[in-house]
Amino acid sequence: MSTINVMKSIAQAPIKFYRLFISPHKPPTCRFYPTCSAYGLEAIEKHGPFKGSCLTVKRISKCHPFHQGGIDYVPEPKPKNK
Repeated sequence: MSTINVMKSIAQAPIKFYRLFISPHKPPTCRFYPTCSAYGLEAIEKHGPFKGSCLTVKRISKCHPFHQGGIDYVPEPKPKNK
């Protein structure tokens, strides 16, 4: 397993813990589709542990009653210039 995959797994671990042990005991309250936890897992997978975690924190900071919510997909990674 490569170092980047290990780092992705470490970054995704708190989200997976939340989905297994905390989320089932709460009513569904996410204002977005996909849910914030699904967004976080996908963001880390697509963008890597650092940028993916930043995107996840940004998304979670918008998940409150004063934000309208809605559909908010993970942005596609920008192509790398060679």
